[in-house]
Amino acid sequence: MPEDMRHSWSLQTFIGLGAAALSGGAGCAGLKLQLVDASVRRPSNVAVYFTVDTRGGEPVPDLTPQDFHIYEDGQPVSVLESKQTILQPEVAAIHYTLLLVDMSGSVVDSGDMPALIQAASSFADRVGPYQKVAIYTFDGSPHITPIINFGGNVRGGIHVLSTRRPKDPSTNLNGAVIEGVKALNHQMEAAPVPLRFGTLVVFTDGIDRAHRASPEEVDHALDNAGFETYVIGVGQEVDRGQLSRIGRSGTFASQNRGDIQKGFDEVGARIEASSRRYYLLSYCSPSRAGQHQVEIEAVAKGSSGRLQHPFDASGFGPNCDPNQKPAFDVHHPRSTPPNAVAPARTADARGPAAEGNGGGGPHWKPDR
Repeated sequence: MPEDMRHSWSLQTFIGLGAAALSGGAGCAGLKLQLVDASVRRPSNVAVYFTVDTRGGEPVPDLTPQDFHIYEDGQPVSVLESKQTILQPEVAAIHYTLLLVDMSGSVVDSGDMPALIQAASSFADRVGPYQKVAIYTFDGSPHITPIINFGGNVRGGIHVLSTRRPKDPSTNLNGAVIEGVKALNHQMEAAPVPLRFGTLVVFTDGIDRAHRASPEEVDHALDNAGFETYVIGVGQEVDRGQLSRIGRSGTFASQNRGDIQKGFDEVGARIEASSRRYYLLSYCSPSRAGQHQVEIEAVAKGSSGRLQHPFDASGFGPNCDPNQKPAFDVHHPRSTPPNAVAPARTADARGPAAEGNGGGGPHWKPDR
C-alpha cells in the first residue's frame, strides 16, 4: 500500500464527567463507557446517558438493551424487574453540526463547485439522521453567511451555492471559524433540551489570506468552544499545520482537488459513528431507600466495559415506567461531550517532490 494512503490513529485520554469508567477487558480489547449525565426520579426511574467506544477509540454503535447488564451495589438487577430499555436520545439530547464552506474566489472559479455541492449534499444525507445540520459560507468578508438553518432541507437548499459569487474574493478563514463558533454556541444555548452537543466542520481550499483575525484569536475561540471541530482542506495552498490547529478532532488535507468527495466522506463517517456511540439506558430500580451505586456493563463482540454512578433511592416505590422521560437538569445543561479516544486524524498533503506519489493524496498521520 502506498505510503500516502496509510491510515494511522492517535489516542486521546478520556476525561471523566463525574463517572468512574471501568475496563472490562485488557488493552484495546476492552470497551470504554463514559457518563454524560444521569437522571433519577420517582417512582423508581434511573436513566443514564453515556457513550461506548473501544479502547482503541472506535465508536461502538447499534447496541441493544440485551447488550447491557445492570448491577446495583455489585448485584445483578433482574431484567424482568428492571424493564431496562434504550430510549430515543432525542427526548433529552440534541446534536448540531455547522458546516462552514469556503466560497472565496479560488473556490468559486476553480470549476469544482459541482463536486463540492455533491460532496456537501452527501455529507448532510449521512449526518442528517443523527444531527441538525446547518450550512454557512465565508469568503474574504468580515462575516459568515447563513445558507441553510439547523434542521433545514440541506439537499434542497445547497444548490443555491452554484449561483453565489463572493462579495470579497479573499479568504477570511480565521474570522469565519470564530464566527462559526459563535453561531454554533448560540444555537446550542437556545436548544430546548438539557443535553446539547455541537460539531463544527470547515471546508477550505487554502489558508487565511484576509488577516482579519489572528491564529491566536482562533485558538482562544476554540479553547472555549466545548465541541468537536473538523477541517476538510483540498487544494494546492492547503497548509496542514494551520488547518490541524483548527481541526482539533480531525483534519483531512490534500493538494489533490479530486479528493473533495473523499474528504467529506471521511469526516461524515466520523461524525456519524460518533453520533451513534451515545446511549440513553433507562430502567426501574428495585431499591426502595438509601444510597446505592448503579453499574452498567456493555458487552459487544467478546469485549466489555463498565461505568458506575451513585444514586439516592429515597422514596422509591412501584409503578415505574422505564419509558418515562428522564429528568435531566434543564437549568444546568450539559454541552461538553465525553472526550472520546477518538482517532484524531490529520491528513498530510504530500506533493510528488516530497513523497514521489505523483498526486499529493491524503496521508493520515496522528496529531501530537
